[in-house]
Amino acid sequence: MSQTLKIPNHIAIVMDGNGRWARAKNRPRFMGHKKGVDAVRDIVKECGRLNVKSLSLFAFSSENWKRPEEEIKHLMGLFMLALDREAKAMARNNVRLKIVGDLSAFSEKLQDKIKYVEKLTENSTGLNLIVAANYGGRWDITQAAQKLAKLIESGDKTSVSITEDDITKQLTTTEFPDPDLFIRTGGEKRISNFMIWQMAYAELHFTDELWPDFNAESLNVAIQDYSSRQRRFGKTSEQVIAEEEKNND
Repeated sequence: MSQTLKIPNHIAIVMDGNGRWARAKNRPRFMGHKKGVDAVRDIVKECGRLNVKSLSLFAFSSENWKRPEEEIKHLMGLFMLALDREAKAMARNNVRLKIVGDLSAFSEKLQDKIKYVEKLTENSTGLNLIVAANYGGRWDITQAAQKLAKLIESGDKTSVSITEDDITKQLTTTEFPDPDLFIRTGGEKRISNFMIWQMAYAELHFTDELWPDFNAESLNVAIQDYSSRQRRFGKTSEQVIAEEEKNND
């Protein structure tokens, strides 16, 4: 890796293509999801090596409940199994796990397991692994608006005093910085309701690779792409260059 490579502080990934990977190999869809867990493990490891601060993974959207009942059953079982198998490894490797989304829809057993792993890893100071489960970007903004409405009702806020920062503070990801780099595998080119408020200024990288085939080399390709871009945040190129030169003095 080049020393001048810009490493994103926060990477967000839509892990698409598990089912198609399985279908291409004449295997049941569940095998694609199972193989996808192996890819997660590899990417978490590489993010740790690169000193990425936060990694967000879209594991299960609020729309995924529309999938066949048998597939959902397998996904919930795989979620539980992955938490069981990876909990101690995450704590050992200084990875902190945070699950975001409407967890009330999950079984009590799964909710308890999530709380256990979050508690086990809460003091980790390395990579923040944020897993979005039963999550939707519009849901996140809606629940933030509901919290702000309660503050208005209680007299702690007025409607005209609400700022963008106030909304950000009520989102489920408020303790983490906004994503710098968004990656979607599987060839589709859309965000699919993932952290839509948080990714207002994220750099987008799309790849045809199916998620089970995505590996450390694939991640580095995405980071190289990200590193080659100039992030202006509304400023001119000249302003950005001048600021970079000043910071390098």
